[in-house]
Amino acid sequence: MAHAQVGIRPADGLPLPWEAARLRRQRDRLLKEVRDRYKMIGSSEPMQQVYDQIDKAARATSTVLITGESGTGKEMVARAIHLNSSRAGEAFVTVNCAAIPPDLIESELFGHEEGAFTGARKRKKGLLEVADEGTAFLDEIGEMPLKMQAKMLRVLETQKLRRVGGTRDVEIDVRFMAASNRDLKRAIDEGLFREDLYYRLSVMPIHLPPLRERMEDLELFVAAFLDEFNQAMGRSVGRVNPETYRVMRQYDWPGNIRELRNVIERAMLLCEGDEIQPAHLPAELGGADLSYAAAETPGPEEELPSDGLDLKGVVTELERHYIEKAMERTSGNQTEAAKLLSISRDQLRYRLEKYDLD
Repeated sequence: MAHAQVGIRPADGLPLPWEAARLRRQRDRLLKEVRDRYKMIGSSEPMQQVYDQIDKAARATSTVLITGESGTGKEMVARAIHLNSSRAGEAFVTVNCAAIPPDLIESELFGHEEGAFTGARKRKKGLLEVADEGTAFLDEIGEMPLKMQAKMLRVLETQKLRRVGGTRDVEIDVRFMAASNRDLKRAIDEGLFREDLYYRLSVMPIHLPPLRERMEDLELFVAAFLDEFNQAMGRSVGRVNPETYRVMRQYDWPGNIRELRNVIERAMLLCEGDEIQPAHLPAELGGADLSYAAAETPGPEEELPSDGLDLKGVVTELERHYIEKAMERTSGNQTEAAKLLSISRDQLRYRLEKYDLD
């Protein structure tokens, strides 16, 4: 007992009772802060159903499949489930299946042994091993190659994996959640997704409604984003003009909550006072958006000005404008932006450099 009184750590290296209690308090405080950070927003009926599903999923250990359009907050739902589960103090590992090249995804997920391929100088744990005793969130699971889907199905069923170049199985203890903005049932019909993997993942399905179906929550989101950006920018924008809300409610919000967040951030950059006006909204919402010259250039239906025009300048402004919009719509994802513009990624990167938009 004398050791404990003078604060000397016991010979077995374990924390002293008072130190262990302090570490538990610190951990609980940090967990509360993280839970608050990922607290879901919304009081609409569709979101009440989602909250109920999150609560049930947090108390279970089954796999969860979260579906919904891009930008609806699928990863936030997964984190909310994890942080309210018995695994809250363990790792939450996100794997974006769409961002990993097909020839690397097995090594990224399962790891590899030394010498498994050129450049494999030492053994490396995969992301699923890193998630051991915690949660692995497989985002955009619909983009996973079919060959890899078969291997993932085995991991889900056995909780065992084999590193690339390995000869023995590695046991893991991982709770799996997955998400997709694709219609996986249609992907099954098209032969792009395994039906057995779909049913193994969707033990507890959760569907997130798009923003246009929960417009009752619009003001709650706007208030949260105003608070976030006021703190980040050192501003005090506290009001939104009623007409601004009317304009926003008429918009379809294809980018959902992610797009709304970008719109509020942009509006606050343009706003010089303490109230968001319709003029601070982008043109596609019905706002003025005077931040680009294309707003003043003649459209295809307009007559050619009597004194002519700078055709090259007009085309340049339009090209720059739509590249900016595509990058905003996709939150900076060059591959997706290139698809929206029907050009290659290399062509997009060239134009980003050309217009100093990188």
